[in-house]
Amino acid sequence: MKTVLCYGDSLTWGYNPETRDRHALEDRWSTVLAASLGEGVHVVADGLNGRTTVFDDHTGDCDRNGARTLPTVLHAHAPLDLVIIMLGSNDMKPVIAGSAHAASKGMRRLLELVRLHAWPTADQEPPQVLVVSPPPLVETADPDFAAMFEGAVDESAMLASFYADLADETGAGFFDAGSVAQCSSIDGVHLDAKNTRAIGRGIAPVARLLLGH
Repeated sequence: MKTVLCYGDSLTWGYNPETRDRHALEDRWSTVLAASLGEGVHVVADGLNGRTTVFDDHTGDCDRNGARTLPTVLHAHAPLDLVIIMLGSNDMKPVIAGSAHAASKGMRRLLELVRLHAWPTADQEPPQVLVVSPPPLVETADPDFAAMFEGAVDESAMLASFYADLADETGAGFFDAGSVAQCSSIDGVHLDAKNTRAIGRGIAPVARLLLGH
C-alpha cells in the first residue's frame, strides 16, 4: 500500500463559496484523486482554511503557518510515498506576504522540510513531492474577500511560473491547477464542486507517474 499526503489550505479542506460550508466528501479533489489512483494507494487529506506556506497569520484561531505544522503532519502519516503541496493563495493577502515571489520562497522551504525530515521509520526514503500551483484568484464583488486579497489577482497569476521554475530546479513534480480549474467569482478565491473535482482528475496522471503506479 502506497500513501499520498495532500497538504493544503481551504482548497484542500473543501470550502464551498456558495454555502460557506464544506463540499461533500465525494466532491473534494483529494477524494477524486484517490478514486482515480484506485486500489493500493491510500490518500490522506490535510487541508486547513487560511494555511500559508511559511507565514504567520495571527487572525486565525489555529496555527496557519504551513512550515511549522508540516513536520508534525509528516510524522503523523509516515511512511509516505508522495507529498502533494498546494499552498500559496493565502500568501497573496497583503497582510501576509502579498507576492508570488514570497510564496515561492515559502514553497521552497516546505520542499526542504520534506526532504530533510527525520522520519520515524528507519526504512523511510524521502518521498516524491508534487508542487501544485493553485488556480489564480479572480475579481469578486464580495467586499470582505475583495479587501482581504486587495491587489492579489495579478500576483496570483504569476504563481504557476514561479512554482514551475522551483520544481524544475529541485527535481519535484509540478502541476498547474489553473490549467483545469478556475476560482469562483462569488468570493474570488474558492472553488465550486465541478472545479474542485477537476483538480483531482488533473493531478491523477502526474501522481501516478511519481508513484510508479
